[in-house]
Amino acid sequence: MQILIDADACPVIQIAEKVAIKYNIPVTLICDTNHILNSDYSEVIVVSAGADAVDYRLINICHKGDIVITQDYGVAAMALAKGAYSIHQSGRWYTNENIDQMLMERHINKKARRTSAKNHIKGPRKRTEEDDKRFAESFEKIVKLAMKTQIEYNN
Repeated sequence: MQILIDADACPVIQIAEKVAIKYNIPVTLICDTNHILNSDYSEVIVVSAGADAVDYRLINICHKGDIVITQDYGVAAMALAKGAYSIHQSGRWYTNENIDQMLMERHINKKARRTSAKNHIKGPRKRTEEDDKRFAESFEKIVKLAMKTQIEYNN
């Protein structure tokens, strides 16, 4: 089991690394050449800045039982299809039960943005300490679930 982070502009890398260190789980940060990262704990993979290059690399190295941190619903859907766990930087878990609805909402919102220049949708609000706390709690829960499932699977 490893933790894979879609690290381009990801605000929860340090929180994820802290939990990973606690449970001795390897972390891989995947970013493009526009977001060079350094880490004392994680392996950093830098890919070209092409469209979806980070997403494809992450999914290529993702395996069943891994944990993926991403804000991209498409990446989350592909990770779930491979049997991985997936979590948003807000702390919301992507599951086989909610991913289809999330993808549909993304499609509808993209369609609405395309049809009218007047329909400017505001970006996300500023991240707070409460957001970080919520992510940390949710992330630790998903880590514990993944570890428990891995132990059960190996026995």
